[in-house]
Amino acid sequence: MAGASASAAGAALLGRSGQLRSAGSASATAPSRLRSSGGRLDLDLVAQETEVAIPGGPARALTYNGLLPGPLLEIDPGDAVRINLHNRLPRPTNIHYHGLHIPPGGSGDNVFLSVGPGESHSYAFTLPADHPAGTFYYHPHSHGTVADQVFGGLGGVLIVRGALDRIPAVRAAAEQVLFLKDLPAERGSSPMGMGLMLGREGAVLTVNGQVNPTLSMPAGGLLRLRIVNGSSARFWRLALEEHPFHLIATDGGALEAPVELVELLLAPGERAEVLVRGERQGGRYRLLNLPYTRGAGGMMGGMGMGSGPGQQGPVSIATLAYAGSVAPLPLPERLLPVELLPEPVRRRRFVLNHGMAPGMGMVFLINGRPFDHGRIDTRVRLGDTEEWELVNDGVMDHPFHVHINPFQVISRNGKPEPFRAWKDVVLLRPGETVRIRTRFDDFAGRSVYHCHILDHEELGMMGILEITA
Repeated sequence: MAGASASAAGAALLGRSGQLRSAGSASATAPSRLRSSGGRLDLDLVAQETEVAIPGGPARALTYNGLLPGPLLEIDPGDAVRINLHNRLPRPTNIHYHGLHIPPGGSGDNVFLSVGPGESHSYAFTLPADHPAGTFYYHPHSHGTVADQVFGGLGGVLIVRGALDRIPAVRAAAEQVLFLKDLPAERGSSPMGMGLMLGREGAVLTVNGQVNPTLSMPAGGLLRLRIVNGSSARFWRLALEEHPFHLIATDGGALEAPVELVELLLAPGERAEVLVRGERQGGRYRLLNLPYTRGAGGMMGGMGMGSGPGQQGPVSIATLAYAGSVAPLPLPERLLPVELLPEPVRRRRFVLNHGMAPGMGMVFLINGRPFDHGRIDTRVRLGDTEEWELVNDGVMDHPFHVHINPFQVISRNGKPEPFRAWKDVVLLRPGETVRIRTRFDDFAGRSVYHCHILDHEELGMMGILEITA
């Protein structure tokens, strides 16, 4: 569904509340897909509360167009995109096009825009003709409501097609999108105090809005998984029984060659694309979410912050089932070149921590200051390459996200990164120092950088970045 038909379908949802049904155990289906046509994608997108039927989950969730996750948007470089957002929520909202390299102001990726309850706004932008292929993510980003709205269910996948999709082995693979989202339990209470400070995690783990769906793959084939962490605070540590992952792309696009992994860790907002080889002749294999502790230390009296309420061991979140066989498909040996950024013209240091602020209580800080919407924290020049030293001086993990321009991780704790990749989220564990390098290309204006544990962002761990021509 694309162009005018996508817009008409969205408009039809304006007149009804909708109800989302989700199977407890079913074949995994990708989110409802909307494909651009004739160089355009036009869509009405309705943010609203919707009844849901997810085993053990809440009775209602926040959705786009009545869907959890929202419609999967598929576009090409050079496409003109128009999305009419209609806010049927009781609080302000907006849309952040997470990972896209588009203008940060006006009707582009403008996170300072606020669409009030009952109001609408039209986003309109053209994707650059040289935009890399990849798996991206859209979600609300109105400061003061973003954590509630993402935790409540809002989010969707945005795919940009391109050169990676034309590599023969990648093109031949079966493709499956996995949108990972945790939801509160059926009778989950509203978290206060410590729950907000740690970052909320829901006890119900879903893949494309389903509990433990089934993925199908023939023996000998390749399965391409596009995986999105759409959670507000949960880290997903994934492993597939008796099958390694072959990483072919990260947040910002393709690697130079596949990297074999036994497990894959995704912080909130991170994406990855992996190939799985059909190396077995049959059977069923669990896709597991493994326990993960995202911090520890003195503030909690040594108590670690775990991978979710009640999770003590591996949890099956989906099942890979073999069905039939095909002629064996080899893994690609090479993918796409990753540009080496030039030496930086400037270096900066950002220290992430927490503290107490008069009248505010617990706050999360960047360089000793909580977020202030009236303050420009960092000014850079259009076209410059900079290197940022990121230091986690606290006791919790912080995934650091930069809007508009992707970056490359240069080193972690003084050790060079093993391979080049384009990223827009990088994890900093307590005590870690990470150096990233970025170039501020094409677009001037204001954007932000922040911790993508969204409760931490709401409690102050965000700064405003101004790119000047």
